[in-house]
Parts: sequence; structure tokens; C-alpha cells
Amino acid sequence: MHQIIHRVGIAVPCSEVYNALTTDKGLSQWWTTDTAGAGDVGSIIKFRFGGGGPDFAVAELHTDNLVRWKHSGEEPRPWMGTEISFQLQDDGAQTIVLFKHSNWQEPTDFMGHCSTKWAVFLLSLKDALETGKGRPFPDDIHIDHD
Repeated sequence: MHQIIHRVGIAVPCSEVYNALTTDKGLSQWWTTDTAGAGDVGSIIKFRFGGGGPDFAVAELHTDNLVRWKHSGEEPRPWMGTEISFQLQDDGAQTIVLFKHSNWQEPTDFMGHCSTKWAVFLLSLKDALETGKGRPFPDDIHIDHD
């Protein structure tokens, strides 16, 4: 299995990062403005990007420490069976976010695309929390010309 890993420091407390990862309002400020379903373990979060998009089941929550989702939809196909986790660590003046998108079957060009987009969206998370203005879809940085 293969995984995408990113690490970013955000100059806010862990509780603020956790809130941005576990509520529709928080998620819509940095990933996609069309987000619904965030909640307790077992909830299904629907993320939409111009109509389609992934669904994730909330698999594990540890307040201010860990958020883990399991892909639960049909699309995108390469994400089937994958998991996303956000580990949060208080580092004094910042929260360190260790992001993983794991259980990829193979390292494809699409995985490379997703790795870059995850970096874009993690920087959007950082901006949303530090400045009050993220860049969620459809206002994100586009890395392709289609």
C-alpha cells in the first residue's frame, strides 16, 4: 500500500484545527464550499466539487488530537479503500498537522495529482485558520488547465 503524507504548522490551538476538520462550516472554509454531513463517528461526510465528489465515513475522533475518515463512496475509484487522517500535535505557538491519505493500491499519476491538491488544500486550511480566508473549491489553486 502507498500513502500521501504532508506536514504543516498552523499558528492556532489544536482545538481550532480540530473544529475545522470536524464541522461542515469548518470543512467548507478550506476544502470545498459544498460540504455536508460532518458529525460523530459513523457520520458520512459528502464533499462535492461541481456536482460529484467523495464521501467519507468518520472512522475515529479524538478531541484536539486525531481525525480519521474512511472513503465510503464509489468516486473517485482510486480512492476506494483509502483512509485520511489528521494527527494534531501542540507545538507551543502552533499546531502541527500530520496528514496522511493511505491505502492507495498503486502510485499512479492520479495519486501524484492528489498529493499536490492535498498540499494546496492544507495550505488553504492554514490560511483559513490564520487569516480567516481559505481557498476552498471552487476558489482553490488549480494545478491543471482543464
